[in-house]
Amino acid sequence: MVEVAVLFIGIFVTMIPALCLLKAHGAETAITQAWQFYWLSGGLSSFLDNAPTYATYFALGQGVTKGLLASNPDLVVVATRTGPIGWNILVAVSLGSVFMGANTYIGNAPNFMVKSICEEAGVKMPSFFGYMLYSIAVLIPTFLLIMVMFLM
Repeated sequence: MVEVAVLFIGIFVTMIPALCLLKAHGAETAITQAWQFYWLSGGLSSFLDNAPTYATYFALGQGVTKGLLASNPDLVVVATRTGPIGWNILVAVSLGSVFMGANTYIGNAPNFMVKSICEEAGVKMPSFFGYMLYSIAVLIPTFLLIMVMFLM
């Protein structure tokens, strides 16, 4: 447990400069649409824990929102302690970061735990890439539906 805590502290400490840069220069990127935040945060969350993924795209979303507010003062935003973020960007980052961790064994800790428990009990489980084939067949269509329902 201590090792995991130290690892996460190290991840977040080293992320601080990158988060500041994303927040300051997010408006200069080509990422401006909620669906882009959804798929990009989800793609990263598939292979990385959802907390650092969320923090990264949240900071980028704040930078993008800052740029969008300059040209569209009627933009609907959510006020946070660290600054405003477009509500649709916040929803997209939240959905992508949390849901798409299920795409792989390593993107979501419970997936890996269930795999380990099942293998220990003698249940045959798919390989890493085998699991990804299942997730592509089942989860990606579900994520497309979620995108249409909540972000379009």
